[in-house]
Amino acid sequence: MIPIIETERLRLVPPSEECFEAYEEFYTDKEASKMYGGPIKKEQVWSRLKADLGSWHLLGFGVWAIQLKSDNSYIGTCGFWQGKDWPRELTWWVTPEGRGKGIATEASNAALLHAYNEFKWNIVETYMDDENIAARALVERLGGKKTRRVQFNDGLSRDIYALPKPA
Repeated sequence: MIPIIETERLRLVPPSEECFEAYEEFYTDKEASKMYGGPIKKEQVWSRLKADLGSWHLLGFGVWAIQLKSDNSYIGTCGFWQGKDWPRELTWWVTPEGRGKGIATEASNAALLHAYNEFKWNIVETYMDDENIAARALVERLGGKKTRRVQFNDGLSRDIYALPKPA
């Protein structure tokens, strides 16, 4: 069973067909999704949503859909991702209208607390492409510390950050 996490403004819920519109809005937007392999076509967006849900069943962790408590709308995802032969990472995305409102920070802190308290992970890490300045800034706001640089199997090198348990 996928847990539901609540914060002051957000509900982190299992990905479902109900959040497809937010996925589609994000992944078909060239500017919004450029750091996440986008833009992609609607059929690929559907596959991405199914993969996010499947991760929970295959690996025991995954991303949650971010739902605003104020109107029950979906505005992004946050949680944990691990590609085949890749390190596990904290990841997130927020639709363009949700950016700049602290949503990614609030959701990330909730996911980090869950990882340390419920999954009992002794370390949570994240990484991003070098040009993803916004992600790097969020990681630094979360207290992330660069621990190493790794060559990934896609040919790119990325900095790996360890993230502390939120206070």
